[in-house]
Amino acid sequence: MRDTVDFLLRHWLNVAALTERERFADHSPETFAQVLDTCERIAREKYAPFNRLVDVEEPRVVSGAGGDKVILPAATQAAWDAYAESGMLSAAQDYDIGGMQLPYTVEAAANAFFAKASVSIGSGMLSVGNANLLMAHGTEAQKRVFALNEFSGRFSGTMCLSEPQAGSSLSDVATRATPDGAGHEADPLGPRYRLKGNKMWISAGEHELTENIIHLVLAKIPGPDGKTVPGVKGISLFVVPKKLVDTEGRLTGERNDVALAGLNHKCGWRGTTNTLLNFGEGQFKPGGQAGAVGYLVGQPGQGLACMFHMMNEARIGVGMAATMLGMAGYEASLAYARQRPQGRAIGIGGKDAAAPQVPIIAHADVKRMLLAQKSYSEGALALALYCARLVDEQHTGAPEAAHDAKWLLEVLTPIAKSWPSEWCLEANSLAIQVHGGYGYTRDFLVEQYWRDNRLNMIHEGTHGIQGLDLLGRKVVMEGGKGLALLAGTINRSIEQAGQVDGLAEHGAALAVALQKLGAATKAAWSTGVPEDALANATPYLQAFGHVVLAWVWLDVALCVRRSAAAVPEAFAQGKLQACRYFYAYELPRVDAWLGVVARREALCREMHDDWF
Repeated sequence: MRDTVDFLLRHWLNVAALTERERFADHSPETFAQVLDTCERIAREKYAPFNRLVDVEEPRVVSGAGGDKVILPAATQAAWDAYAESGMLSAAQDYDIGGMQLPYTVEAAANAFFAKASVSIGSGMLSVGNANLLMAHGTEAQKRVFALNEFSGRFSGTMCLSEPQAGSSLSDVATRATPDGAGHEADPLGPRYRLKGNKMWISAGEHELTENIIHLVLAKIPGPDGKTVPGVKGISLFVVPKKLVDTEGRLTGERNDVALAGLNHKCGWRGTTNTLLNFGEGQFKPGGQAGAVGYLVGQPGQGLACMFHMMNEARIGVGMAATMLGMAGYEASLAYARQRPQGRAIGIGGKDAAAPQVPIIAHADVKRMLLAQKSYSEGALALALYCARLVDEQHTGAPEAAHDAKWLLEVLTPIAKSWPSEWCLEANSLAIQVHGGYGYTRDFLVEQYWRDNRLNMIHEGTHGIQGLDLLGRKVVMEGGKGLALLAGTINRSIEQAGQVDGLAEHGAALAVALQKLGAATKAAWSTGVPEDALANATPYLQAFGHVVLAWVWLDVALCVRRSAAAVPEAFAQGKLQACRYFYAYELPRVDAWLGVVARREALCREMHDDWF
């Protein structure tokens, strides 16, 4: 994997050029390599050896006088401490708050090693996203007291959106926030409220890894009549610490009214505590009364807009996690295929039963499964790093480039989350298949990789939600500005490929697919009726994702050809073969997906409940 990461960063994305910008001027390709080396070493030493351990020794609850506690294996604490000490929690932050001012592209690549080594031990994605949100939308006191302590690893963070009765339907959240007495507006940590409600599926919602846990909680503020504004416009955001703190971030010794109601036991990610939390039910009484103390972040009614800052980061992070699980399964099945003898080669006269067995990698169908995994996982990695590079461009590029990067990210974020979580899961399934019967046993890690990855299709918005976001919002915003920019980017690669032997045919195929995607987008919305267009949003998402990945592979292949003298021959040929595989076996799927989109197929939406 490291050689692929290095190639993508150095040759394809040219991260060295970022050092010419003022923010990254102290860095060099050497400092970037040192960060990657450090993270790869920590992942190898503190994460990978315990991946099976945290899968078997799931979090457990121990009751005590101070409330229920979650117990995790000691290896989890050691991994968290090593990660925090590495400085990666604040890697992208300013020097003056202890950061490295590292490009997000390099940060994302470095964090990939932890996801591959053990995704459920975790490496602080939620804490970083939580702190970044507060840095963008919080008060100076909230930044100092909560965000900076998260960046140091002293505190950790969560995001609390879903509720047992609401799930992804955030407009239906029932958690309420009421002003906490006289003078609540003047609290130094922000307008102070008391929250009451229940939150479900809260990853890292309870543990003893850090001194404190900082919850970001969506809730509604009732008006004078006791009613709340319906829909998402009535949602506000609050920072709710597990333990109360003073204005310097010191623990006051008082527990907030946030209580663990139970653990969710999932098929994968078993090393991560996943919780049901009760806010304000009176198990603890800060200030002598029930109600979880929370401080308003941003303006009332703007909570979801603030939370999307964190959710978009999390979506790219989920895509990278899915990618790395696919990569882990691919590497494991490749190693197995090279050493597992079974069957005999097929010659001109068929098989010779007297001949010695051959490793299964000699069989064409096994090569097919390995090529599929390679094209999915390495393609997804390139996509994730490309999106990370767009983040750097948005924040530090020239005005026009930053503008374009913003719109490209709008369109690509649903793909960066959904495509790896679908197709790298398929890679994990193929990794099990390569192992044969052994793949279904716990003697090999591939079954765990599949279980861990299955959740990523649901994490941070299901496929259906991503499809609705893409077709219902992202491709039509501002007259389709983001889609037009993406099409322009793809067409530039197609034009370049037209001049290169062996890639011109791929470019022509991609041009046809891109034209069909544009036509299907227009056809879907031709009636102007959202119900017509969005009934097939998921097939649209799948087709869109495959077109994007076909472009990624074409552009990577162009880079391989340009860089032929700088990379090993086998490495280059492997990338080119993966590109050929994607165009031969994957891009043709687009026609079937776009067919139902273009004709606004009504079958699913017209299906009656009682017909099932």
